[in-house]
Amino acid sequence: MDVVSRRLRGIKASATVELNALAMRLQKEGRQQILNLCAGEPDFPTAENIVNAAKAAMDNGNTRYTASDGIVELKSAISKKLQMENGHKYTNDQIIVSSGGKEVIFNAMFASLNSGDEVIIPAPYWVSYPDIVNIAEGKAVIVPCGEEDGFKLTASALNDSITDNTKWLILNSPSNPTGAVYSREELQELAEVLLTYPHVHIMTDDIYEHLLYDGKEFVSIHGVCPELFGRVLVVNGVSKSYAMTGWRIGYGAGNIELVRAMKTLQSQSTTCPCSVSQWAALEALTGDQSLLAERRQVFQDRRERFVSKINDIPGLSCIMPDGAFYMWVCCADYIGKTTLEGSVIVNDEDFVKFLLTNAGVATVHGKAFGLSPYFRISYATSDTVLEQACDRITQACSMLRS
Repeated sequence: MDVVSRRLRGIKASATVELNALAMRLQKEGRQQILNLCAGEPDFPTAENIVNAAKAAMDNGNTRYTASDGIVELKSAISKKLQMENGHKYTNDQIIVSSGGKEVIFNAMFASLNSGDEVIIPAPYWVSYPDIVNIAEGKAVIVPCGEEDGFKLTASALNDSITDNTKWLILNSPSNPTGAVYSREELQELAEVLLTYPHVHIMTDDIYEHLLYDGKEFVSIHGVCPELFGRVLVVNGVSKSYAMTGWRIGYGAGNIELVRAMKTLQSQSTTCPCSVSQWAALEALTGDQSLLAERRQVFQDRRERFVSKINDIPGLSCIMPDGAFYMWVCCADYIGKTTLEGSVIVNDEDFVKFLLTNAGVATVHGKAFGLSPYFRISYATSDTVLEQACDRITQACSMLRS
């Protein structure tokens, strides 16, 4: 009996999740000390006021099912946040709270895609975008965005990728994995293309919104072009900015018909987000916001220090990222080189495996994000770990031969 559906046969497990789990397993087994630079989660604890709000929710008996699309208090706070910080007015009916940003994206794709509908995904991309599209029976249209363009989609590349079957464009700024940030001018150029194709909807994944450096401005595409407002689905959450990855609260805001369909789907899948986590998220959005700036400065300091260290390693190079907490490192010079055991580094996946087995440093290969030969380092970990990792990578690279 073939128990696995056809739609799942081409779907891969999340590379970042799997590599992170492998690193943790190796560490737990004690086979070697693994320095884990895979995980896309802040190393800070969730703030005390947020944790206390969760405790109060449990003490107050807020442990039952909520409305499928989230508690009114949280949706109202999201509505206020979007208006005050981003200048966009959404009613509660246009907002859905889900079990993480990933579920928002999953719901949106399943609620909107028909078989064969196309979704334009600039590469490098977050690893889950294409597989979510594919499992929803859409067609992921991958558009490579090279280093020469700052790993960002250009207006001409967007225009060349749109067809009559295009349903969505996914934009992620600041970007996972590159840290690239679209400027107001770059978004305006993309918007001008999209205005000529009214059948294309835009998903803007803003999960790293508060992690911008050097005074960079966060701008959304419907912020620079209000005419696109009705075609945009905003995806955001509390995971990255508020160090709440395990609480699993994300939210979406957009077209009321789409959001209503997403709510229906969610009611038949997870029923509703975790009640306690919702009350914690409410405190995150409405409580003391000073930690955002403090932690952003910590990440900026790490970025400046450790991007420089990576660039000091012969054969590796990394553009200074403008946001998020990742280094997107080119390892092209090591493709084709040989290990001391005689194995050839054929691609970036081989290079990442080499770093794991020979240096005990866990990173994620560029192919998982749709662009080679690169690999991703998360600097959302301690300075001590990053220092050790850079030293180990330096030593490991010196062992490779032409």
